[in-house]
Amino acid sequence: MTLECQPALPVLWFWMRLFIAIALSPDATEMLRGLRSRLAPHAGHEVRWSTEEGWHVTLQFLGQTSDEQAACAITSLQGIQAVPVPIRIEGLDFFDKAGIFHAGVVISSELLALQQKVTAATRSCGFTPEDRAYHPHITLARAKGRAGSRALSPLKQALRRSKENPVAEFTADEFLLYESFPGPEGSRYEVRARFPLNAGR
Repeated sequence: MTLECQPALPVLWFWMRLFIAIALSPDATEMLRGLRSRLAPHAGHEVRWSTEEGWHVTLQFLGQTSDEQAACAITSLQGIQAVPVPIRIEGLDFFDKAGIFHAGVVISSELLALQQKVTAATRSCGFTPEDRAYHPHITLARAKGRAGSRALSPLKQALRRSKENPVAEFTADEFLLYESFPGPEGSRYEVRARFPLNAGR
């Protein structure tokens, strides 16, 4: 007797590009929006400005994530007990090698403690913290293609002339799990979960 073997069904894996971050307050967003409007006309054509929905304070980038890992991360993050986090946006600088213009974020003890709790919580789900020190920032613009630091020269000159030194402060009472969807015009972001910061209240 001959047995007919049915072809095996393909195993389907669904991956999401996830990261954990703090959203900016409306006032902080307005401050950065004004900065962008003043600098953009003088920055040259080789710079792509970030969209406002992409302005956030990243706590951990998870990258390509399976459904199972995402569920594990949400459960682990729900267990975090932390106080509201003061956020201070101050200073403008460049990551020349990466071709990035960014606003700095002051590392308060509350922000660092939250970042450490987040990376500890996601470790059991298969996510490994970065080796480098935590350096929170808000990416405002990137050099297009492979132009790199050369593309940032007009922006640097415009920044020196303007003497911009924006500052914004707010207190974050939650952090979020985002999914990003890369596209030719930049990434689109959707909130997948919210986690309150209310310990001690």
